[in-house]
Amino acid sequence: MSVGLVALLDDIAAFAKLAAASIDDIGAAAGRASVKATGVVIDDTAVTPRYVEGLAAKREIPVVKRIALGSLRNKLLFILPAALLLSQFLPWLLTPLLMVGGTYLAYEGAEKLWEMISGKHTKAIDDAAAKKAVDEDRVVSSAVRTDFILSAEIMVIALNEVADEAFWSRAIILVVVALLITVLVYGIVGLIVKMDDIGLHLARQRTGWVQSFGRGLVTAMPRVMAVISTVGVVAMLWVGGHILLQGTYDLGWHGPYDLLHFLESGVHGVPVVGGVLTWLVDTLGSAIVGTIVGAVVVTIVHFIPRKKAHH
Repeated sequence: MSVGLVALLDDIAAFAKLAAASIDDIGAAAGRASVKATGVVIDDTAVTPRYVEGLAAKREIPVVKRIALGSLRNKLLFILPAALLLSQFLPWLLTPLLMVGGTYLAYEGAEKLWEMISGKHTKAIDDAAAKKAVDEDRVVSSAVRTDFILSAEIMVIALNEVADEAFWSRAIILVVVALLITVLVYGIVGLIVKMDDIGLHLARQRTGWVQSFGRGLVTAMPRVMAVISTVGVVAMLWVGGHILLQGTYDLGWHGPYDLLHFLESGVHGVPVVGGVLTWLVDTLGSAIVGTIVGAVVVTIVHFIPRKKAHH
């Protein structure tokens, strides 16, 4: 009996080691997949704060929570099952779907760029502030709709990174990625939108340097938000363009991607800053592609129908 017990304990220990190894593998794969989607994560983090512009301070965090829950629902209930089924039965369809999402990101970025140039974005913020009331349901709906595209990009990019894993391993990895990315993105967003309130709290403290830091934080936040908004636009164009470049290459049109790779190779060997220059060339090239494609879509969506209506 003691021999049987020892054998049972050995089996349990072996199973525990196997489970631990599997967890380690899943954790490592989820980490790789999350890093691969970093560009879209930056985009998502930079884009979301603009949705709370014009909201009362006490409603900012509740609205961010609603958007975060909507984002998680998008990932777990809609995107994850669809992505798993596509990867299992129609894997060739993932690249075209990614390119559709990339085109949408390029369109969103180009549209925001046009609003900045034309002054429409500033006017919309001023109008919201003048009304002192914002339809929260509409804000959340708009943010979750945009997040759906960004979340789909994140999940499909992550899926491509772990495509060789078994079906259930892929499912678990994508759930981990969904939870990790959502907490990371909306945790940072919540911190950003409440930073001015943190500054006000610090400015009321008795310690002189704490007061100065708090006042500086309050003064700096409008500029920080403006920079974040700009970064969000650039990230849309960059990520959208990069997805389109990679997609055209995967579908057999190698010219644009090969040209960008050739330009990257020209600066890669530069001492000390070669890696940075390579990244800049890739980012700039992707952003240019995103801007061109986005501008074409903006023209088709906004200006051509207007001309037809005018005629």
